[in-house]
Amino acid sequence: MTLLARATGAIVGGFLFIATCGFRTEEANLQIPDYIVTAAPIYEVHAALKGGERFPEGAHLLLVHNGKAVPLAPEFAASADAAVNFDAKKILFSGKKTVSDHWQIWEMTLADHSVRQVTSGNEDAIRPLYLPLGRLVYAEHTEQGFRMISSRVNDTAEIRGIDLPGIPSVFPISFAGASAIPDDVLADGRILFESEFPMGKGSIPEMYLTYADGSGVESYRCDHGVARWGGQQLADGDVVFTHGTTLARFTPSLAHEAKIAAPAVFYAGSIQEMPAGSWLLSAKMRGSAKFSIAQWQPGTSTLKAVFEQPRENLVEPVAIAARVRPKRHPSALHPWKYANLLALDTRLSRDGALGGVPARVRLEMESREGRAIVLGTAPVEQDGSFFIQVPGDAPIRMAVLDEKGEVLRQERGWFWARAGEQRICVGCHTGPERAAENRLPEVLQKTTVPVDLTGSTAGLSSGEGSHR
Repeated sequence: MTLLARATGAIVGGFLFIATCGFRTEEANLQIPDYIVTAAPIYEVHAALKGGERFPEGAHLLLVHNGKAVPLAPEFAASADAAVNFDAKKILFSGKKTVSDHWQIWEMTLADHSVRQVTSGNEDAIRPLYLPLGRLVYAEHTEQGFRMISSRVNDTAEIRGIDLPGIPSVFPISFAGASAIPDDVLADGRILFESEFPMGKGSIPEMYLTYADGSGVESYRCDHGVARWGGQQLADGDVVFTHGTTLARFTPSLAHEAKIAAPAVFYAGSIQEMPAGSWLLSAKMRGSAKFSIAQWQPGTSTLKAVFEQPRENLVEPVAIAARVRPKRHPSALHPWKYANLLALDTRLSRDGALGGVPARVRLEMESREGRAIVLGTAPVEQDGSFFIQVPGDAPIRMAVLDEKGEVLRQERGWFWARAGEQRICVGCHTGPERAAENRLPEVLQKTTVPVDLTGSTAGLSSGEGSHR
């Protein structure tokens, strides 16, 4: 029996429609394709950003068809985080066969419900997303929280043949001492993920981008300060997300977020755009203790309640519908243990003018114990440019100093550069929307050899080195 037939023939008791405080019921206008939700008695929205458990009392996937739901993986003790493949024939999900198991990544064929295990290990693996051409990204638990991992969906000869030569089956793509949780894979192939701001040092949920090989990590936008999470890309290219009680979007023409006039309820995030243009949202009404699923047509003032289970939170709605396959990012990493970073003009910043003339740049790396290790300094040219070599695949940050060694500007959080990456930045926290000037920086007129600030890796776990 097919999944659709099983869903159509099943009736699940316990769900009801609600019409209060911004919700309204319109049974005649509920033309919604089949979708999958995660149902859980308790849902801790930001627990994963602290390395914690989002579903402390378990969770299970439900397939919803015409307002009726059936369990999607009833043989699992717990299941969550459904991600539909580009042709809508398979899904990835996080699952536990038994209560004592760790979360692992599984793949299900929707036509016959057959499942196979994708990951295995002694750590939790959550939030899988399909990448183009036989790969996926997911978050794996570590001592520092969750880190993002790229892996082949399976390791058959066919899948191996798709990969570029030398690409390993499994490798990490995030390296800051903070959790990184995948949210979406954008049309251009980049991974949209959540971490805290400042990365590795903060407590505010923020959204970041990285290429599929972990290079080019950056904030999506630099108008920081308000918690935002649950980002999803729409068909028009905009990214929508929530602040909790409000919705907002990033659009290519703006360097800052734009507000969305939506009903004032508490949103869980992970907004799902449906094929007809409406959105499925997980929302918690005022006075309600649980999240339920609502449909919203952008531009209208009310939500249409579509599915609720009074004793469970319903989160992470995802439509079973084919979608455009993202572009594949062609990795340009070199076979090095280090990375080269070129700054064009440290005098430029969206934070305003520097309080002095930059003379040197100081590089710091975070140790395994969370201490900042000074790896050295390099000169800054009169036009604000510098060229340095830094440790690859390690949390690093920089500070701009004047000729007396006083800090003019310092990064508050940590970022990383992939081993083998060559990266250029415009200035000092200029934001990804700032274009470079069309001129040759002075540092490259003097030399094309970067100042080696890789330092010594000895003593990073024993506490040796210059600490701050």
